[in-house]
Amino acid sequence: MRIGVDGRKIPESRTRGPVNSLDHAGELGMAGLFFRTVLDMSPALDAGELRDIRSKADELGMYLETGLGKVNPYANPEAPELRAVGDGDIVLGFRRMMEACAAIDCRELWVATANYKSAYSGRWAYDRFRTDVTWTEQLAATARFLGTLAPIARDLGIHLNLETHEEITSFELVRLVEAVGSDVVGVVFDTANVLQRLEHPVWAAERLAPYVRQTHIKDAAITYTEGGLAYQMRPCGTGVVDFHRILPVLAAANPALNLTIENDESLDDVPRPRRTMLIEAFDPEFLDGHPDLTVQEMAAYLDMVQSYDRQIRSGERIDNAAYAALPYGYAETVSYIRSSADHVRSVCAEHGLPVESATAAGNLAESAR
Repeated sequence: MRIGVDGRKIPESRTRGPVNSLDHAGELGMAGLFFRTVLDMSPALDAGELRDIRSKADELGMYLETGLGKVNPYANPEAPELRAVGDGDIVLGFRRMMEACAAIDCRELWVATANYKSAYSGRWAYDRFRTDVTWTEQLAATARFLGTLAPIARDLGIHLNLETHEEITSFELVRLVEAVGSDVVGVVFDTANVLQRLEHPVWAAERLAPYVRQTHIKDAAITYTEGGLAYQMRPCGTGVVDFHRILPVLAAANPALNLTIENDESLDDVPRPRRTMLIEAFDPEFLDGHPDLTVQEMAAYLDMVQSYDRQIRSGERIDNAAYAALPYGYAETVSYIRSSADHVRSVCAEHGLPVESATAAGNLAESAR
């Protein structure tokens, strides 16, 4: 296993560009970068640019992961670049992106189902609760589109890996993978997003582990608030996610899995208020929208929340308002990444899970040449 960082959210990624961001990640002790989409690396899919990025990653002994975009036809219009790269033909756009990824030997590719709408609060921020089209209809359309892409992926030796994004449950992901075929569809396990669907991260990991091929490793505070529960990203080891229970489960299913830290973006890079997300956990309509959720898992989830609440009241953890008031520029983001990686490394060491450094991989690649 190797520990890296999100290629879009590593600080100064937009000004440094992909090649220099790989150098930056190496300086921070990371063993790889995970660019959310290949268009983040080269908006025009320039073969030379992509080869340069691949060469830099290989030179540094770092892993390079990437992805495509949203595969929910009802969400695709919100990402016009996916259609534009196919000159108006979105299937051709995906084909071109997949071929560009295969050409640089990136064959585990992130995809997702919708976009979180931060302008809205509660369930209206999630496409799961759209009133113009049901979530069931969106899932069916997603399955059909994945079925269209599946032959292309098989020809290229690619997996399309669906993220545990904010709007979809792990139960639904398993059904999508099994419907389209696990030989071509897998999962990007985001360890904290499942919290927004009232899923216990450990329980979700156990459901998804056989299909997990990429990761977003992150943590979050879940606290009681007016209207339900509040979700706030925190460095790994300071939220509710129990990596001591999750990482051994993932490693047992996929010992070569890369662990990519997804940090909160620097306010220098993306100026914004540091708000929390509202989970309307006790609203009947919200709960009705999660038919797979069991009483037993909900009980385990709330026990986890109550344990964290006790940590806040004892002073072991700071509350959401105090955390949001802290400065969060370049230095703080670097600290977030490093402390998260340190926590993951310590968990791996405690459980005897080998973690390969970028330096070791680079030395191995050099000796092979």
